[in-house]
Parts: sequence; C-alpha cells; structure tokens
Amino acid sequence: MDFLWLLEGIRTPSMDKIMQVITYFGQELILVGIICFLYWCVNKKLAYQLGFTYFSAGLIVQTLKISFRIPRPWVLDPSFHAVESAVPDATGYSFPSGHTQGASSFFFPLFTWTRKKWLKVLCIFAPLCVGFSRMYLGCHTPKDVLASLGVSALCTWLIWHFRALFLEDSPHSRSVFAAMLIFSAGAAIYALLLLKNGIVTEELASDCCKAAGAGMGFAVGWYLERTRIRFSTAAKNRRIQAAKLICGLGMLLLIKGGLSFILGTSILAKMIEYFILILWIIVIYPAIFQKILGTAQET
Repeated sequence: MDFLWLLEGIRTPSMDKIMQVITYFGQELILVGIICFLYWCVNKKLAYQLGFTYFSAGLIVQTLKISFRIPRPWVLDPSFHAVESAVPDATGYSFPSGHTQGASSFFFPLFTWTRKKWLKVLCIFAPLCVGFSRMYLGCHTPKDVLASLGVSALCTWLIWHFRALFLEDSPHSRSVFAAMLIFSAGAAIYALLLLKNGIVTEELASDCCKAAGAGMGFAVGWYLERTRIRFSTAAKNRRIQAAKLICGLGMLLLIKGGLSFILGTSILAKMIEYFILILWIIVIYPAIFQKILGTAQET
C-alpha cells in the first residue's frame, strides 16, 4: 500500500486520463477484437498461440482470485481512494491483476514471434505500462501486478516451448483438447463449489466461470477447426478482409446481446454465453466465410 499512497500523491487530472487510456489495452473487448483480426485475416498460428496463452493465463488468474480472495486496495485501507473512473471496471478480487494478465498474455507471445528489436521492446514495455496504470489508478498493488506478469510469462514460455503440440499438426491434438477442456471445467466446478459453500458470492465467482466458459469454447473450437474446417485467412483483396472483419465483429456483438437477453445473467448463463461467443470466433464464423468465399471463387 505504501507504493499506492506514493502514486496517489502525484496524481493529476491529465495523468489520470492518460492512465485510464493505457489501462484499456488490458481490457477483454479490445484484446479479443485484435485476436479476431489476426485469426480471421492474418495468421492463424499466431492467433492460436495468443489464444492459448490468453485463456490459460486467464483461467489461472481467475482461479487464484477466488482462492486467495484478497480485497481491492480501497477495501484493505478505507482511507485510500482509487481514481473514480477506474472503479466500475475493477470487479472481483484484487490478486492477481486481470488487466495486467490480459495485456501480458497478448504482448508476451508477440515477443516470441517478432524479430524486430523495436517491436520486442514494445512487447515488454506495453504490459509493464498497463500494470503501472493499474497501480496508479489505485486498483491493484505491486504484488497483484507482478503475479499476473509471472503467470503470463510462464504460460507464454510453456506454449512456445511446446508449440508443436498447440500450433502444428500433431497426433496429440485430442489430448491437448481434452486437457484444456478438463482444465476449464475444473475451474468452473471449483468456483461453483466455493459459491455453494458460501465462501464467495455469485458476483465474485462469475468471472472465473466466464473464463471457464471461454476456455471450453476455445478448446472445442480449436479442435473442430483443426480437424474439420481448416479455413484460410487469405482473401482476394483488403476490402474483402475488411468486410470479413467488420461483419464478424458486428455479429459477435449482436450474438452477445442476444444471448444475454435470452439466457439471462445467472452464473451458468454467463458461462454458456462465453462458450458460445468463443465458439463463434474460432469455428462457426470461419466455417461461414470459408463457405461464402469458396462459393464466390467457384463462380
């Protein structure tokens, strides 16, 4: 808390706005949108590496949150005040930092792909900036940020080291699929057990179950795409690529709104919603545009 008090003492209105913008680069919506662009239009293998890192690290972080159950800084010290604009997005427990995990799970894998020194520097600097912004805004302590950086770095290294299993054709694809599915389902069961025993509230268990639903959707989608769809990111021109991206993201938002309306807001409903949304990204939409573009090329 001493470091957070130090940062509170140097806050200014303009710096508050800058840090709020920086912290957005750790938010789910922006990161998933970029991964969609890479997956649908640029490089499937890179997107798969990002996806495995992002969802695996996310599951670990959410499980740690409900395991340690460390309150936010303003709860630990009622006299401390976070930047007001950052509080609404600071849901759940404090340890570890979800925004830092999101940013580092995105940029650390990019570090392993690029050979450009300036881009490697950016891939290290960007998540550090997001982590610092979370502390500046008063939403996390240094311990929260460092733990997330460590989890993301470990997941990045493991997936890159064993990339033949995750990114290439492998006889072990079914085992990888099963492991990811069991890992995700286990996190959901753990959160629901804590909820049933009154250890956490539904609101606090919800983030873990949403991450579990997304993880299961990614596992199923990854396996089906590799064994059934095998779509190509290529298109005739950039206009088609832009249309592909815009239509996919637009439909994703419509589906999300529709699912929320139909399924409701219960913890199980949100888990199913995230499962379907990731399944749409990974396999349903690629199957649709693969069919459309294939038909167009034949005619």
